[in-house]
Amino acid sequence: MKIFRTHTALLAWRIVLLYMVLLFCRVVFYIYNRALIGALPTEELWSLLCGSMKFDTVSILYANAVFILLSVVPLHLREKRWWQAIMYWYYVIVNALLLVAINIADAIYFRYTQKRFSADEIFFADNDNSLQLVLKFAAENWYMVLIGVALIVLLAVGYRRRAKVEQLFASVWYYVSGVVVMLVAVGLAVGGVRGGFTKMTRPITLSNATLYTADNARATMILSNPFSILRTISSSGKLHYEKYFDEATLATIYSPEHFPAEGTSATELTGRNVVVFIMESFSAEHSALLRPDLYEGEEQKGYTPFLDSLMRQSYTFYNMYANGKRSIQALPAVWSSIPSFKSPFVLMPQALAETHSLPAILKNKGYETMFFCGSDHGSMGFGAYARQTGIENLYSRQDYEKVHGTEDFDGYWGIWDEKFLNYMGEVLSEQKQPFFSTMFTLTSHHPFVVPQEYEGKYPKGKTPNHQCVGYVDDAFRKFFAKHENDEWFRNSIFVFVADHVSSEKMTEVFRRSPGDYHIFGFMYAPDSALFGEHRQVVSQMDIMPTLLGLMGNTEPYFAFGRDIFNEHSDVPYAVNYDNNAFQAITGEHLIRFDEKSITGVYDIKDVMHENNLVGKVQTEGVEQHLKALIQSYYSRVENKNYVVNDSIPRDTTF
Repeated sequence: MKIFRTHTALLAWRIVLLYMVLLFCRVVFYIYNRALIGALPTEELWSLLCGSMKFDTVSILYANAVFILLSVVPLHLREKRWWQAIMYWYYVIVNALLLVAINIADAIYFRYTQKRFSADEIFFADNDNSLQLVLKFAAENWYMVLIGVALIVLLAVGYRRRAKVEQLFASVWYYVSGVVVMLVAVGLAVGGVRGGFTKMTRPITLSNATLYTADNARATMILSNPFSILRTISSSGKLHYEKYFDEATLATIYSPEHFPAEGTSATELTGRNVVVFIMESFSAEHSALLRPDLYEGEEQKGYTPFLDSLMRQSYTFYNMYANGKRSIQALPAVWSSIPSFKSPFVLMPQALAETHSLPAILKNKGYETMFFCGSDHGSMGFGAYARQTGIENLYSRQDYEKVHGTEDFDGYWGIWDEKFLNYMGEVLSEQKQPFFSTMFTLTSHHPFVVPQEYEGKYPKGKTPNHQCVGYVDDAFRKFFAKHENDEWFRNSIFVFVADHVSSEKMTEVFRRSPGDYHIFGFMYAPDSALFGEHRQVVSQMDIMPTLLGLMGNTEPYFAFGRDIFNEHSDVPYAVNYDNNAFQAITGEHLIRFDEKSITGVYDIKDVMHENNLVGKVQTEGVEQHLKALIQSYYSRVENKNYVVNDSIPRDTTF
């Protein structure tokens, strides 16, 4: 029929085709990540579909606004062959990149971070090895590449390029009808971007996904791109946060300004060297000591035998939680006691302000400061933030290769951990004391390979990462065996903490919060009384205050965490931002807060979050403190104020 070949009908079909492609992308997303997302409840299918349609509408409009406008503009240019060729290639290329490629990549990316690809990744994907890693992922997931190619072919063929355009009206009515269609299209587009047509409707955000399902993973699944990218770009640099309390009230509930009291610290550690190991992807799940329940009846009792033995001689945090799921979020948490919530703190423009981080504080006390990372110099933004925190000396792959040659590059990220640990030991053995040193390990990361000579030496385990974890564990064993009698070693305090959990989960417990934040964390100080088991909840941002307390610091400092030995907490908890909501993890519950109210309370043993205890469990104290922490955080970020403002002591207890 003639009406099906009009400009309007062809545009409608091409938009429907985009919905179909995004639906296929979401099906692929679900199948690829089914272990993380779980089964889809039958009673939620319609709600999930409606939510998906809403987010897909915004994605389609973001990517095709120009195409839609040029398709409805009432000009006879639309009948020209050159015009139609431009429109065809615009449609195919733009949607191949923004809808197909990014959403297929999203399916793979989600497995590692459990979040959608957003603007943060665009600003962070500038490493020298980014292209190499993309090619590696493509080779490993070749079938996903083929699916993407098939969907792009579907777009190209389904466009109906050869369809002869028909006109229902001629003369002046061509323009009148065209203007009417254009106004209707603009109105529909505005409503689509906003998420509705009522006066109360606001442009939808990522958090709107929770309106269609109570499960965080399923809420993330119904999001799509380019929506997630453009919505996060539009908020870059702008802070919108709730002001729950006036300033006077806020200060009585929570303050990041700490005023240590004299005589409360374990001063026998004063003057010690500080060596921090930030371990890539070391989930508590890897350890039979931290999670013995996961290894009951198993022949293989964990994958970290050396670290487990070392933890028995250390002060060990059995419930240490990461403040984020990305490496770049761990550095400010560990060094500066500054968490990352909606965006990684390091990537926020407000991060470029004066801070008195742990390295800078120790530097002012006469410490030499160093950061070791076997990747390329400046890779992943680590070195830049290290310098910002007061670290003077950076040691990278290039520095290693000047001394030991180029044979020890792993082909992807940097120098093998065993080799780079040896290099770090060489440098520290010649270093003037006292010193502060951090090493960021690399090997226990995708693509999960070990040096060829070690292939098969360590248990393959139940995930691709277990062999790598075993290799890194053994590298630490060799490092300690080599240096344990050195004078600098005996005069050090060693801090072990993971950056985040591994992307490869062995059990269902670690596929859901709070398990997907449960990491390694302990402190080892030879020839000292620092020994014991800490069973209360702690997080990465508690490391800096606790270290300062252990080392006898009595000067005021800025930190969002707490000194676990000297600052009391009625209900210790870890805080992070997960799937568009804040989370407080206590010893008994996971509490979710959407910036307005508590939306979920789950028993720590309720792995699948099947029983929401909102209203059945007292959460007022945690909610009040969480609100104060959030307000304080965003107020400080907004004002770029990360230092102690005055010398008037305040109540810093939790």
